[in-house]
Amino acid sequence: MGIEPFLILLAVAVYGLIHSLLASLWAKARLRQWIGPPAERWYRLAYNLFAFVSLLPVLALPALLPDVRLYVIPSPWSYLTLAGQLLAVVALAVGVMQTGAWSFLGLQQAPGKPSQKSSQLVTHGLYRRVRHPLYTAGLVFIWLVPVMTRNLLALNIGLTIYLVVGALFEERKLLREFGEVYIQYRLDTPMLIPRLWRKTQASR
Repeated sequence: MGIEPFLILLAVAVYGLIHSLLASLWAKARLRQWIGPPAERWYRLAYNLFAFVSLLPVLALPALLPDVRLYVIPSPWSYLTLAGQLLAVVALAVGVMQTGAWSFLGLQQAPGKPSQKSSQLVTHGLYRRVRHPLYTAGLVFIWLVPVMTRNLLALNIGLTIYLVVGALFEERKLLREFGEVYIQYRLDTPMLIPRLWRKTQASR
């Protein structure tokens, strides 16, 4: 095995470390101290832009480095994987809309004053079936590729670890913010693998 998969895993690890650090409550608090009110308005938008731009070179690595093909899913089965990827993209878009698309992207906060409303825990729609539908959709999309290579496998493994660890860190923040409400939601709803029914009081 060449060094290429390890370089890809290292790139994902560095990206994940920087991304998680900037998303932390500590980083947000420091920005408020240094910049003041504008930090509250522009943080989300700037964070999303940086996360997107910095992810591009990581995603490009599998194509730029020497690679080996592992398998190809033949048609008509490949059409099923592509259909699954399309459903994952739709689920991703629906999940963003259900959390408030403009707020999620940071476009709602940037033009005006910071919102004084307390945030609300979203538990409807896709969030009724799984606590992190955006991460679930992302995992489905990356693993349903009809052509798998050594570099792509390394990227997918790295992204899977990153998303799972990211979900765990996000849950810590949600527990601080929502307390008992989130504890109950976590008992009722799986983290990443959705189920078709909700737990009832009798099933607990």
